[in-house]
Amino acid sequence: MRTVVACSLAVAAGLFTFAIVAGLALGSPAAFVIAVIVAGIVGWAGRTRAIVPLDEAACSRGLRIVAAVAAIAALVQLARLTVFMVDPSRPGWSSVPSSDWEVRHSCLSAYFVAARAADHVPNVYADSLYSARDDDPAAVRKPLMIGPFKIDVYEYPPPFLLLPRALRLAFPDFTHFRAMWFGLNGAVVLVTLLVLARALGPAAGTRALLLSPLAWVALPTLSTLQKGNVQALIVVISLLAMALFERRRWAAGGVLLAYATVSKLYPGLLLVYLVARREWRPVIWTVAFGLALTALTWIDMGVTPFRAFLDHLPGLVGGEAFPAFRNPMAMAINFSVPGLAFKLKLFGVPGMGFAAAKLLGWIYTLVVLAVIVAVARRPIAEDRRPLVWTAILILGTLRSPFLPQAYAAFPPLVLLVLLGATSAPTPATLAAVLTTWLSFNVFWPQDWSMDPRWLAVLSGIPQIATLAVAIVALRRSIDDVPVAATSRATI
Repeated sequence: MRTVVACSLAVAAGLFTFAIVAGLALGSPAAFVIAVIVAGIVGWAGRTRAIVPLDEAACSRGLRIVAAVAAIAALVQLARLTVFMVDPSRPGWSSVPSSDWEVRHSCLSAYFVAARAADHVPNVYADSLYSARDDDPAAVRKPLMIGPFKIDVYEYPPPFLLLPRALRLAFPDFTHFRAMWFGLNGAVVLVTLLVLARALGPAAGTRALLLSPLAWVALPTLSTLQKGNVQALIVVISLLAMALFERRRWAAGGVLLAYATVSKLYPGLLLVYLVARREWRPVIWTVAFGLALTALTWIDMGVTPFRAFLDHLPGLVGGEAFPAFRNPMAMAINFSVPGLAFKLKLFGVPGMGFAAAKLLGWIYTLVVLAVIVAVARRPIAEDRRPLVWTAILILGTLRSPFLPQAYAAFPPLVLLVLLGATSAPTPATLAAVLTTWLSFNVFWPQDWSMDPRWLAVLSGIPQIATLAVAIVALRRSIDDVPVAATSRATI
């Protein structure tokens, strides 16, 4: 088993390394040679050292079969996608070649354009940077283009731009930046899944390792990586930060959680969790690094982006800033709780719009805060904490006014792997995991023909599954704790 796992990790590491090096414009031969060297090192390390202590007795024959099929499929799909990410002129290698929307939509384009414009444009949120001059605010948005890709709109706080701006120094061209970003995101996700598996202990960790290819081969994960959306990166660095805190790596964890929080805001719910548990050291380190990153952004870009963000913030919170609400197909695949108002609007329910969405959003926020505090004050076994962290992040993502299915389904896919690993791999458990995994793969690109109302119903399947796995994970994490267990308070 160790050899098979090591070879799988080696291939994945080689693919992501190839993409990163290709982004440096060193040429495919050089990228291939370096990727082979990195793959060899990773394979050797995985074979000679227990990255995750393997317990073969914890794995059933059925689990091994599922893992083998999923791993082969995942590596094939990642290899195909790597070709497209390195060479955008080959859309036939993309995750859904038959969808022009999937092929041409690029969330990463917004980060790249905003990072390039931040130091000389008064407002990085201005539509003129991202939308065509003849764009009609009452119709589906007409984007500007960057090469063959449609430029998305930038909707994040200014400190997020620190990373894209730093990376642009080495990858100034969008094509190369896109290849690098894919490799970087994939590598960080890979490392984080290994860290989380290790945190579960030998038995559950082995099962998590074998189930993890299910997260990679899922359509939402491939779509997220292809479009370059930062959701996957934010989720995994937040989880990695919490794992580092468990190992008392305060500074490393603090800088990761701080960057995630100042970039996307919702990871700040993990700070609520830490405060409720009175774990003050990680809170202090995170807040300190958050202030430092904000100050660094101010030094790098000046005060103008912050002023623009404050003007833009009400529209971000309320949803008015998102042009997706001009598109019925986008409204139909919105997983967010506030977005339920617009799904009801598709069915002609009166009074459904931004006002109703805001009300739903704030009610949901209060409920989530109460749930997080209640869970945090209960004893949680050490090997169940990754489930709680992931569930909290899922609840946080659902608060966003607009949360497309592809990016929404990635964190519950990670949680499904962790949750499935905590149970014995009986046929019933594997059937439940695979059925839930299939529900997350109910996927319909926006440019494929379908009545938006039917699409809203169809997307409700993975939407319900997303909330369900979060609830199950929280309940299991607090119910499975031995009576003698006590919550740890770090002073």
